[in-house]
Amino acid sequence: MNPRIRRIAATVAAAAVLPLALSACSDDGDNSSKADADTKASASAPASDDAMTDSGATPADEPFGPACASVPKDGAGSFDGMAEDPVATAASNNPALSTLVTAVKKAGLVDTLNNAQDVTVFAPTNDAFAKIPQTDLDKVLNDKEQLTKILTYHVVGRKLAPKDLENGSFDTLEKSRLTTSGSAESYTVNESAKVVCGNVKTANANVYIIDTVLMPQS
Repeated sequence: MNPRIRRIAATVAAAAVLPLALSACSDDGDNSSKADADTKASASAPASDDAMTDSGATPADEPFGPACASVPKDGAGSFDGMAEDPVATAASNNPALSTLVTAVKKAGLVDTLNNAQDVTVFAPTNDAFAKIPQTDLDKVLNDKEQLTKILTYHVVGRKLAPKDLENGSFDTLEKSRLTTSGSAESYTVNESAKVVCGNVKTANANVYIIDTVLMPQS
């Protein structure tokens, strides 16, 4: 082939190949940029609801308060166990409420409490009853009418959530009223009894364990 024709053919071939090479480089660059953009978008995307649930955050409806730490971790007296039983039975499985359970039995209120629907019980601990002089406590425990009056004063005829306690006044089964105040995880009943373990669920009641026995005014 004539040398001049050979040079022209080589030039034409190079010219044809160059756009293809540039196109390939351009595609690689676009793909690389797209991959970088996808990576950044993935990194900045908000966590899903499932991820937030798995983060270990405590749900708002969990029990709260310092005395909750003494509740058994499993078995009938645990939070899960109490949730399966009606309130009087659930209380009987909690060692910290044994004096209350004795009082409920003496007053003949086990069936009344277990058969009640959607109630709230403010449950005094053993230490709460221990604040009452023993002679006075024995007298009350042996006076069924007075004992019934005191115990039913601790029961409200509807389920109360923690937010309901922030500034509340509620009718009790004893037919008088009690008041509540506080916020977050710090609540007081009748300005005297502190909630030490709140929002405990049983099959038919919400329970707030308190550190002082409530006394009806009438």
